[in-house]
Amino acid sequence: MFVTLLPTVARILLVDDDRSIRELLALHLEERGHRVLLASSAAEGVRLAGETSPSAIVLDMRLPDGSGIDFIPELKKRATDSPVLLITAHHDMATTILAMKAGAFDYIHKPIDIETFDRALARALEAGRLAQGQEFVSAEGADLGDLVGKSAAMQKLFKDIGRVAASRATVLIQGESGTGKELIARVIHSFSAQAKNKGADVPFVAINCSALVDTLLESELFGYEKGAFTGAVSAKPGKFELAGEGSVFLDEIGELSPNLQAKLLRVLQEREVERIGGTKPIPVNARVLAATHRELPAEVAAGRFREDLYQRLRVVTLDVPPLRERPDDIPLLIDHLLARINQRLGRRLRKPPRELVEELSHRAWPGNVRELENALTRAAVLSQGDVLQPEHLAETNGDARTPQPPLSSDTPPGGVPTLEEVERAHVLRVYELAHRHKGKTCELLGISRPTLERKLKRYGVVE
Repeated sequence: MFVTLLPTVARILLVDDDRSIRELLALHLEERGHRVLLASSAAEGVRLAGETSPSAIVLDMRLPDGSGIDFIPELKKRATDSPVLLITAHHDMATTILAMKAGAFDYIHKPIDIETFDRALARALEAGRLAQGQEFVSAEGADLGDLVGKSAAMQKLFKDIGRVAASRATVLIQGESGTGKELIARVIHSFSAQAKNKGADVPFVAINCSALVDTLLESELFGYEKGAFTGAVSAKPGKFELAGEGSVFLDEIGELSPNLQAKLLRVLQEREVERIGGTKPIPVNARVLAATHRELPAEVAAGRFREDLYQRLRVVTLDVPPLRERPDDIPLLIDHLLARINQRLGRRLRKPPRELVEELSHRAWPGNVRELENALTRAAVLSQGDVLQPEHLAETNGDARTPQPPLSSDTPPGGVPTLEEVERAHVLRVYELAHRHKGKTCELLGISRPTLERKLKRYGVVE
């Protein structure tokens, strides 16, 4: 939570052709200690914006020389750090979307409710204050697939990756969910391919061992012959064949069933596969890269994972540190991830203020880099203007500063929320985070508007 004081005197540019509204709002703002600049047309407003760099701009939708929406880009060009509040008599969805798309910080409906206006202006002024002196995040010259980190743990990991990249050794990548294990596998593959001067011609074939049932996973890994089972109308090569001299990445290998563990062990030992329904072994030369979030030694001790397979996989082991153990990397990651978000969303976000970065650096981030990226993406979607708002990065149950202890058999049933209770709390939290904007809520939750409205009605939220 950030507590900041608004400037004692803010310079507000008020662009409205209605003289009575101009005078009333000017009087109201001056009573609160602000300096007010007045313009009765869009052209005059654009000129004043360029000359004075106001703290905020209040812009009417209908002006004698055009629509206020059409002039927002020019205003933002002349006064980069000035958030624009649009005053409009329209309440329809299309106008709202067009206003926000054009770059409006917020919109205020007529007749103007002065409390709503004051709240919106306070937020706009705070956003402008945070934006001052903050550089824009740029993706230029950055490979968005690169790993990021300056901590000792990450520097060691980079060195280890460099050492294994030139070899063909099997690599086991261990780390919590969201730490970037597949990214590391791709980097190893990429550098290995470059070392062999084969570049993009060498395939990287990935499969998630927890995403498919045994029968499908077996056919995906090893392939099948025509007629091997119902629906096998033609032969199909498996992942090991398709990889050729490239890499097969087995994600979440700790989820393999005992049957598939035995078959994978044979592949690693004999360097050959046998398709389902086939009778001839097929030689394979793909490098195996595996990843897991599980503690495989514990799985071996519990009898859930074969020790001989574990020994075959751990020729080289890379341990990926969780984000909470490398807080010094978070500022670099924020810049890196925002560059990716800018590229993906077509935004031009600035670097966040130092105090916000420091606050984010002290969170535990149990979901690691993936959780950080999701949080920044959510804030980018919800934030108006070109700087992230602290309220959109407020802590939730998922990013508490200290990790919650796992549930155990001693946990009383009454202390565990039901799935419906968890869903209700999450939906309502996102709804409030989106300022009760149903469209944004649906976008963040990934559900349709009728589904959201049914849930809100069931939760007793009727608007």
